[in-house]
Amino acid sequence: MADAAALKEKAGRAALSFVEDGMRLGIGTGSTAEAFIRVLAEKVTTGLRITGVATSKRTAELCGELGVPIVTLDEMPELDLTIDGADEIDADFRLIKGGGGALLREKIVAAASARMVVIADASKCVETLGAFPVPIEVNGFGLTATYIGIRKAAERLGLSGEITMRLAGAEPFITDNGHLILDASFGRIPQAEALSEALHAVPGVVEHGLFLRYASDAVIARSDGVEVRHNRPA
Repeated sequence: MADAAALKEKAGRAALSFVEDGMRLGIGTGSTAEAFIRVLAEKVTTGLRITGVATSKRTAELCGELGVPIVTLDEMPELDLTIDGADEIDADFRLIKGGGGALLREKIVAAASARMVVIADASKCVETLGAFPVPIEVNGFGLTATYIGIRKAAERLGLSGEITMRLAGAEPFITDNGHLILDASFGRIPQAEALSEALHAVPGVVEHGLFLRYASDAVIARSDGVEVRHNRPA
């Protein structure tokens, strides 16, 4: 089995085939996205012209270090393409994202993009979403009430499992937006769309990591090569 870092680089290099000169490019967050940023920077230094929008402060800092030009989404609110990783992807191109803590900005950027290419290694491919905990970004005010609302919404859909506060060391993890994250280990999620709607209906939930209608393509790296999948609407 290929080394995980090598697979991420392989996926990142393959995703470059989607990037065209002059593109307005959303740039994701996380270890696989960072591998893409490094190979993108190589192309930028040899003449590729793109303008990027970063999905996190961490991504913005890395782009700055490597010479990848970025602007804010307010400066460039419509994008041609976003390239980002995923924590899970199923056969219908539904995703769980947010393991890196940037799910709100990632979803805003993805929604502002004409296309979204997901880059991942084969271990992220699942039959049904839910083995990876669903990150839920929440407001700090009324946290307990929000937790109870999430729990009740999940139970109405037959879902249970531990819901835990994400930590950074001994302290709560704080997102770039000043919010908290609850990680919900629901297990198998047979009704992802219903769960998405139920979570959005809970006051205090800012956003969640179910990305259900965003990905147009997927680049999946395996030890024996790279598979490119295209999401063809029915």
